[in-house]
Amino acid sequence: MSYQEVLGRKTIAISISESPDMPALGLCDEHLRDAMAEIARHLLALGARLVYGGDLRQHGFSDLLFELVARHRRDADEGDSRIGVKNYLAWPVHVLQALADLKKQIVEVQDFAELVCLRIDGSGLPVEERCGLPSQVPTEQEWADGLTSMRTTMMSDSDARIIVGGRIEGYKGTMPGIAEEALISLRAGKPIFLVGGFGGCTRDIAEILGLIPPRITSNPVWAHCDEFAAFTVANLNNGLTSEENATLASTPHVDQAITLILRGLMQLTKSEGSEVEK
Repeated sequence: MSYQEVLGRKTIAISISESPDMPALGLCDEHLRDAMAEIARHLLALGARLVYGGDLRQHGFSDLLFELVARHRRDADEGDSRIGVKNYLAWPVHVLQALADLKKQIVEVQDFAELVCLRIDGSGLPVEERCGLPSQVPTEQEWADGLTSMRTTMMSDSDARIIVGGRIEGYKGTMPGIAEEALISLRAGKPIFLVGGFGGCTRDIAEILGLIPPRITSNPVWAHCDEFAAFTVANLNNGLTSEENATLASTPHVDQAITLILRGLMQLTKSEGSEVEK
């Protein structure tokens, strides 16, 4: 297998959203989009498949991933028919959409990406079945249940997760989305990469895990933040040393973050290969 194909059998989940700390760090939404683009581009170039759980807002992160896959993705291994990116749509997300808009979006990306509608329990909902359902406004409980189920399904379909930024207010569900996705992966023992240079929920998690010292003004108080106290740096399980994880959790340089992410993923791949040989 060539260097370009080293991640050809890996599926990486990406968790990213705006951070309330970005203005204070001299950053804006465009910096976050650029960071995601660079991280995704390197993963795709090395053959990885990406999974993402988000809505389909115009010019949102889903659109960015679809554009990257359309431009840069190629099958890393002959006979491997997996698509470049899978975008999970939680029940409350897609049930809000007009059916005509949803069908149009599915057709537009079908050559290089897959949109997967989920039931409220996180199981797959065939497009034909979704077409027979009317659009509706979800209840708060449906938002909470649907988002948690989607995040659990996404975790089950991925080998590792990369986490960046994260709002801690104005979210749907039982806790900030970034936090819940991180917590579900930690509980499952899946590798996690905390890219903390954009602050937000990701940096809060890194502080709680003892990766980096608390900021003077830091005081994570979002819902269920105390549940992360049960974990340590070792639970990141990502092939990096404690020092490397501390750097990843604090560096403002995207190139450095990408280098560390790829180092960890390749180390995990190497370790898995050694286990197979035994």
